[in-house]
Amino acid sequence: MDGLANFHFQQSVSSSKYVREETSYLEMFSYSDPTLNTIEEHPLDPEGIIDFVNRSGTFQERILPDGVTLIGGMRLLLQKNSRHPETFAPNSISIEPQIYTAMINGLQLPPEAIEMSACVGPLFWSSYVKSDQDSNLHLVYRKSDVRKKGYTRGWELILGHNINTAITTGFLKGTPSSDIVECIKHLKSGIADISHPLILPLIILGHDSSSKAEIKQREARDWLRRLEYAIIARRMTDPDLENYVENGVMDVEAINRDLTECNSQVLWKRPEAYLRIVESMELTATKFINILSVSRRNESIEILQTRILSRLDLYRKKWQGMETYSNTTLKRLDLQRAAFTTLIAQRESKLNFEMAGDQKRLAWATKRDSSSMKGLSLLATVLLPGAYLSSIFSTTFFNFQNAQDMTSVISPRFWIYWVVTVPVTCLIVGLWYMWEKRRMMRYEREDMDLDDGAAKMEEAIMAAMRKRTMSKTPV
Repeated sequence: MDGLANFHFQQSVSSSKYVREETSYLEMFSYSDPTLNTIEEHPLDPEGIIDFVNRSGTFQERILPDGVTLIGGMRLLLQKNSRHPETFAPNSISIEPQIYTAMINGLQLPPEAIEMSACVGPLFWSSYVKSDQDSNLHLVYRKSDVRKKGYTRGWELILGHNINTAITTGFLKGTPSSDIVECIKHLKSGIADISHPLILPLIILGHDSSSKAEIKQREARDWLRRLEYAIIARRMTDPDLENYVENGVMDVEAINRDLTECNSQVLWKRPEAYLRIVESMELTATKFINILSVSRRNESIEILQTRILSRLDLYRKKWQGMETYSNTTLKRLDLQRAAFTTLIAQRESKLNFEMAGDQKRLAWATKRDSSSMKGLSLLATVLLPGAYLSSIFSTTFFNFQNAQDMTSVISPRFWIYWVVTVPVTCLIVGLWYMWEKRRMMRYEREDMDLDDGAAKMEEAIMAAMRKRTMSKTPV
């Protein structure tokens, strides 16, 4: 470890928080005589980790029979079910600091790995380190998600492959939500391939490239189709739309919520990141085959290299297809979100028109009430002619001072009062009735003109909005 790398490593270890996880080991050795192949996996205590790192005690190198050679080996410290909530938090290590330092040095692992504890998303890094004694290919492959329900999620793989001995050493940690347990089972079933340093990263990539991601994209596309039918609102009685219809009316909140959730599902495991991982692994595989010594570069390693490159190409094609598929889904989601926004704007505009019409009618009703009060005042004045006439005729038509009976009280000319009062009253009432009727007819025409004007304005605005929406629709 050079001075600069050692400084960063020591600084990172001293500032990291230790969280305890259960540790075990995995040793796999492949020999020219397959009957001697071994696979061992057992729990380890802290003292056992030191023995494993130093290959002391029960971990001493095996003495091989004459004529038998080592083809490849895999020696891993495992934390397959890491459960501490801070196990993948930035600046956290799950092995005691002094043992962690011994692990990095003893297993010849990349010290830069601890500087990547804060990285998010899938990350693959490799480096070739050559010294007078050994040549090592260093690998770091990790993926750490943000917290969910109080726990971090992910996995981390740190490897060092000795070019001369064909032994890969490393540290592998994963939470229960990862596929690390299945990856180890997969690795054990292919002991003949452990001579290649990329075999375990390739297995992990394969599990991460499983059909789960493609199934989620298919489910998101089906979800999108239901949202499209709901937003178009052509068949609100369709059984598939029951989650988006309430009392025969579109459930706006449900559609808005599902548009967001569907978009989030499409963004799960974005293909771009995995395409970069595939590209990095291909470059590392090429680097590895180029730095192999003549003694190790045989037909079997060439075949294994070809298989690995072929598998990486397969994963690239899968992620490229998923990238095209998800991008199409995202574009359709954007289109539906725009259409949904336009639909909401149209409904709001219509509601505003209705409210404006109601307010206008209320204003006119208030004006009519005021006019009615004027009419009542006018009716009150109907009595004024009679009162006025009676005041005039009171002194001559009635005489109560010297009257002997009712016939002597009323003047014989009293009929003149009625002849004058009744026509005048009828004339005033008739004129008021005609004026009130004409006023009501004018109010009705104004209401009709108001409704027609609002309807025409609404239709013009809706047509303009539809035209603008259609002009933005991709062909």
